[in-house]
Amino acid sequence: MSKWSTRQIATAAIIAALYTVMSLLSSVFGLTYGPIQCRFSEALTVLPFFLPEAVPGLFVGCLVTNLMSTVGPLDIIFGSMATLLACLWTSRMTSRWLAPLPPVLCNAVIVGAEIAWAETGITPAFWTAFGFNAVTVGLGELIACYALGSLLLSAMPQVPYFRGMIPAERLERLSSRAGRERA
Repeated sequence: MSKWSTRQIATAAIIAALYTVMSLLSSVFGLTYGPIQCRFSEALTVLPFFLPEAVPGLFVGCLVTNLMSTVGPLDIIFGSMATLLACLWTSRMTSRWLAPLPPVLCNAVIVGAEIAWAETGITPAFWTAFGFNAVTVGLGELIACYALGSLLLSAMPQVPYFRGMIPAERLERLSSRAGRERA
């Protein structure tokens, strides 16, 4: 495991705080917990595509947010793990167009199942509840990650401050792709 700089640790902490605050903002509109959710903070789950330190930051931010969940311990454990898995997967994506996909899939399946289990237990109604929750959570994630998250992925390399934080190999991949697309 490589050592992280003070800047990377501070960035992870800022991302955790930002995720939590944005989730609380979503809860004002009733969009943070439950079967129909669109956490604004989930747009940040695309950050591991550029910043490795975003992975622990997003996990901690999600964990803190889920401590207030209406689903309780299930969401604290499985919801937070869904975000961790999505972030690890996003960090390995090779295309910025695919980077928002892991959070959509992980949350649709894991959080959809967690909410269904909280609603029905393991009964014959579980699969119907799971289908509904997977679709509604997945749609909320799709909006947050592809609409808002894609904007973030486009804007970050354009801002000199953030451009300096993005590892060179990620910037090279982006610039080489852009050159091929223009040709």
